Amino acid sequence: MRSLIYSIFTVAIFGSSTVIAQPEGINGGPVNVPTEGIIDGVFIQEHIPTKRMIPYEHVREADAIWSRRTFEYIDLREKINHSLYYPLDEITPAGDWVKNATRWSLWTVIRQHIMNGDLRVFSPYNPINVFGEWDGYQLKYPVDPEPGLNYYTDSNYREEMVYFLGSLGPQSDIAEVDDDGYEIIITMPDGSTSFKYPAPDTIWYTSKDIVQYRIKEDWFFDKERSVLDVRILALAPVVYKMDEDAAGNKAISGMKELFWLYFPHCRFVFNNYFVYNPSNDAQWMSFDDLFWKRRFNSIIYKESNVYDRKIETYQAGADALFESQAIRNEIRNIEHDVWSF
Repeated sequence: MRSLIYSIFTVAIFGSSTVIAQPEGINGGPVNVPTEGIIDGVFIQEHIPTKRMIPYEHVREADAIWSRRTFEYIDLREKINHSLYYPLDEITPAGDWVKNATRWSLWTVIRQHIMNGDLRVFSPYNPINVFGEWDGYQLKYPVDPEPGLNYYTDSNYREEMVYFLGSLGPQSDIAEVDDDGYEIIITMPDGSTSFKYPAPDTIWYTSKDIVQYRIKEDWFFDKERSVLDVRILALAPVVYKMDEDAAGNKAISGMKELFWLYFPHCRFVFNNYFVYNPSNDAQWMSFDDLFWKRRFNSIIYKESNVYDRKIETYQAGADALFESQAIRNEIRNIEHDVWSF
């Protein structure tokens, strides 16, 4: 009997090690097993990379007796939001994407899974009328690769992603380009290339370029559970909008949404990536946990209203911040008033 129990225990230990001991986690993210048989720590951090997503509680329309839609931005310059911003990644002149070996920023996770075809991108504007309103938060303009393909295998999709994952720079003066879109510098006698670098007319966004994340969410009171709850519906990374004059000088002229993502789909990806915990390295949460627990600070820039207008259209500066806080207090008072008889 003892030998049987020992055999089962041995198979369980070594079987689980075989599954976990990979250079990357289930979703392609970093784990603390850089090489087979090597653990970078006291234990294998397997909870986050392998855990299942907690589903939302079902809500009937009849049970939602009050709701309010808000649009908020998460300013990554704030210290509380640095867990979304760091660590930074970079793209080398040779076109190699260098990512942190321990954990990834939210932008790194998003970019990785857009290229893998796991996340569906929604254009922030109508592709047919590029000069129209930027209403991508309505998730009306999906940008999809061919069925079964992704960024690496669909050339047309890869060309479209240039406008969402990067920006156009100076025009290239080298005409020779390979199948992957890299300009060939040196061609060896056997026809192979020894050095390649990305076309200079494409500048890819990295983590340091993301300055905000905008979220669209619904606050609602569920009478069946007697709680005031909130659901994030969509998320958009934001970069600075740069204008260049005739002399080549660049200046910040505003903010630009790169694209929108449907957040319930993002949860399946965010669920398996670490977020840094400044208080305890043994208790790292996932990005899904961070959004679920509201471990970030955000500012409301629009709420559902009869004019369909943003706060910035009628308030500015500190007054806009006060208006944002007034809206948040109004939402909180809904739950308070329910329990105040």
